[in-house]
Amino acid sequence: MLMDAIHLLSIFYALVFLQTLSIFCGTADDTMTSNQSITDGDKTLVSSGQSFELGFFAPGKSKNRYLGIWYKTTPDVVVWVANRDNPLTDSHGQLTITNHGNLLLLNRTGFLVWSSNTSMVTKDPVARLLESGNLVVQEKNREADSEIYAWQSFDYPTDTSLAGMKIGWDLKTGLERYLTSWKSADDPSTGEFTLHMDIKGMPQIVVYSGTSRTLRSGLWNGVMFTGMYVNGDPVYESIFVFDENESYYMFKPKVNKDEVTRLRLSNSGNLERLVMHNTEWTTMSSMPYELCDRYGYCGANGVCRINGDPICDCLKGFTPKSQQEWEVLNWSNGCVRKTPLDCKNGDDFVKLVGVKLPDLLEFWLNKSMSLQECKEMCLKNCSCAAYANSDIREGGSGCLMWFGNLVDVRELRVKDTEQDIYLRLPKSELKSINGKRKLNTILIVSTTSCSGMFVMALVIWCIFWRKRTNGRGQGSKIEDELELPLFDLAAIISATNNFSAEHMIGAGGFGPVFKGKLSTGQEIAVKRLSKDSGQGFKEFMNEVNLIAKLQHRNLVALLGCCIQGEERILIYEYMPSKSLDYFIFDDQRISLIGWRKRFDIVKGIARGLLYLHRDSKLQIVHRDLKASNILLDINLNPKISDFGLARIVEDDEKEATTRIVIGTYGYMSPEYAIDGKFSVKSDVFSFGVLLLEIISGKRNRKFIHPNHDHNLLGHAWLLWNEDRALNLMDASFGDSSDECQLLRCIQVGLLCVQKFSHDRPTMASVVFMLENEGAVLPQPKEPGFFMERSSNEESSSKLRNEESGSQNAVTLTKLNGR
Repeated sequence: MLMDAIHLLSIFYALVFLQTLSIFCGTADDTMTSNQSITDGDKTLVSSGQSFELGFFAPGKSKNRYLGIWYKTTPDVVVWVANRDNPLTDSHGQLTITNHGNLLLLNRTGFLVWSSNTSMVTKDPVARLLESGNLVVQEKNREADSEIYAWQSFDYPTDTSLAGMKIGWDLKTGLERYLTSWKSADDPSTGEFTLHMDIKGMPQIVVYSGTSRTLRSGLWNGVMFTGMYVNGDPVYESIFVFDENESYYMFKPKVNKDEVTRLRLSNSGNLERLVMHNTEWTTMSSMPYELCDRYGYCGANGVCRINGDPICDCLKGFTPKSQQEWEVLNWSNGCVRKTPLDCKNGDDFVKLVGVKLPDLLEFWLNKSMSLQECKEMCLKNCSCAAYANSDIREGGSGCLMWFGNLVDVRELRVKDTEQDIYLRLPKSELKSINGKRKLNTILIVSTTSCSGMFVMALVIWCIFWRKRTNGRGQGSKIEDELELPLFDLAAIISATNNFSAEHMIGAGGFGPVFKGKLSTGQEIAVKRLSKDSGQGFKEFMNEVNLIAKLQHRNLVALLGCCIQGEERILIYEYMPSKSLDYFIFDDQRISLIGWRKRFDIVKGIARGLLYLHRDSKLQIVHRDLKASNILLDINLNPKISDFGLARIVEDDEKEATTRIVIGTYGYMSPEYAIDGKFSVKSDVFSFGVLLLEIISGKRNRKFIHPNHDHNLLGHAWLLWNEDRALNLMDASFGDSSDECQLLRCIQVGLLCVQKFSHDRPTMASVVFMLENEGAVLPQPKEPGFFMERSSNEESSSKLRNEESGSQNAVTLTKLNGR
C-alpha cells in the first residue's frame, strides 16, 4: 500500500511538473489573459516559434529594470522597450491586462509605470507575443494569425524595425510610426536621433538629430528612394506604400531565405542593417557609409562626389561662397551663382544625371504635368531653380520644381537611376559651357598635329562618344559631359626627359611606363605603347573607353591620352609607393607592410572589384588582376590598374567566351585558362590568388616546398585540411597579426579559388565576409589546379594555346610601381 501511495504521489508530482513546464515552454506560453500576469523573474511570454521573448531585463551595466522584447536566442538584442523613459528601480515589476484590453505595468507599490493606453474596448482580451516580434492585444476568440488588433507594439517602435513593421503614417488616423535611438547601450530611454517618413511633397526617409537632419534617403520616384538602394539585397525585400490611406516603408524576408534581419537606429545616429547567422549578428550595411551620405555635407548648391578630390564641388554655374574657406576644405557655406538668373532675357537648363535629387525645402509639386510642361512652368517663374519628373515610371510624369538653394545633392554610387534633374542657368553661362565644349573638339586636332586614318578614327570616335554620353560622364564634375583631356606630345617628352631610361619605372605587355612631371608640377605616370607590343589599338581604345568612365578610390585615375603620329600614350595619376609586388615579394621590403596594412589593402582591392562587377554603370571583368597591377599611393592605399584586357559584360551575362586567352598564368581561373570562358567569377579567382599571396608573401606559380610540388594554392589547401592554416602567414607579421582575422582571410581566399566558378562567392559576398567578423563562412572545396607539378618543370610564363598564331597568354611586369 505504501509503495502504491508513493508511486501515485510521484506520478502526481510529475504531472504537476509537466503542467508547470508547459506554462513556460508550451504553445500557450505566447499568450496572457486578464486573470494572469507577468512578474519580474517569474514568467515570460515566448512566441510560438520560439523566436521572441517578452519579459523584464536590465540593459548592460544598468541596475534599472525594463519590460521589453528580445530575440530568444540572443537575449542581449532587445528590439522593443515599453517603459523606456520610466524605468523600474527594482525587480518587482508586474505586467497585467485589464478586462477592457489595456496593458498595465505596475511597480511594487501598485503605481502605474506604463500603459498601452488603448482606447478601444475589447471583450475578453488577451495579450499575445507573435512570431514576428509584435506584442498585440486582441479578442481571445480570434485566431492567432488574425490581424485585427486593439493595440500592437509595432505601432510604437523604439530603435528597431522588424520584418513586417511599418515605418511611416496612417493618414486616416494620423498615427506616425517612427524609430528613436537609445540614449546609450546601457540606457534605452529616448535618445538624440529619430527616423521618420517625411511625406511633405514626395516621401523620403529622414534621420534627425533633434530637429536637424543628418541623413536622407532621397525622394521616392515611383520605383526607389533616389539616394538609397533598398531593392537589390539578397536577404530581404523592400515594400513602399504611398496612397490616400497610408505612406510607409517596410521590409520582409525574401522567399526561401532563412536569414533573420533587422533595421536599427543606433545611439550614434547610424542606420544599421543587421543579419543573424547561427545566433551571431553581423552588420550588412550602415549609413552614413561615407561622407557624402551626411546631410548637406557640401553646403547649399554644392555636390558631393564620392571619389572626388576634393570631395565637394559646386554645381555647374555656381562658385564657392567663400573661396578661402573652400581651399581649407570647409564647405559648410556652400556655393552661390556665378551669374544671377536673367528671367527677362531668358534662361535655359543643363541636365544633371546620376545625382540624388535636392531636399524639398522650397518646392512646388504637380503630379499630372509632363516634363515639357514642367520646363515651361519653371521658365515662367523667375524663382524656379530646377525641375524634374516626380515619377519616373512609364517614361516619367509629374512636375517637381525647386526654389532657392539646392541642398544635399550628391553623386550616386549607381548611376543608372533614370532620374534626371534640370538645373536652371542664365544663357551667358550656357554659352560659356557650349563654347568650352567646342574648343575641346578643336583642340583634338590643333594640339596633336595628327595625321592618318588612325587619328581621324579617334577624332570621330571621341565626338561620337561625347554626344552619346550626353553629360553622363564621371570626370572632374559629374554634371559635365565626359571629357578626356588630350596631351600634347611635346609636353609629354619634356615631362619624361624624352622618355629617358632613368625615368622608366616599369614595363608591361602594353609597353614601358615612365614617371613624368608636367610644367604645373603635377607628377604623372606615362604609359607608352611599344612598337613591339602584342597589344595595340584595340587594347589602347579599350583602356581609354573603360577607365575614363570609372571613378572609384580603389581604381587608378586616367588623366588623359596623347596620339600623335605613331605615338599612343596613356597618362595616369602617379603612384609614389610603386606596386604591391614591389613589397610583398621582396625579402627586405615585405617587412615594411605589416598585417594590419595588408588587410586594409585586401579590403581596398575587394571594394574596387565590387565596383567593377556591380556598382559601376558598366559591369566589367578585369581579366588581369595580379600583384603588379595593384598600385599604391603615398598612404599605401591600393588602386587597381591596367584595363587593357578588361571586358564589359551584360548584367545578365553570366559567362562569355574568347578564342584568344590573354592574361597572367598563375592568376587565371581554370575555366578561362583551359576553355577561354570568363566572367566576374574569373576575377574572384584572381583575387583569391592575390589574397593568399598577400598573406604568405609568396608567388603562386614560383612557390616551392621541400615536401611537395604543389603551387601556393595547393599548399594552402593542404594546410587548411591539416588545421595548420596559420603556417601560411608571412613570418614578418610577428605580433602585429590577428590570428582570427588571418584565418578568416585564408578561408575567404580558398573560397575564391575553388575549382568550379559556381562555387566561388561574388565580390559582394567577399566584401561582406572580410568586413564582418561575426559572419559564418562556408567550408571551401578543392582549389583549381590542385595537382602536383613535375619536380623538374621549367619555370615558364607561357600557356599552351591550341590556336595557332594566337597571342601569348601572359603579360609580364617588372620593376617598380607607377
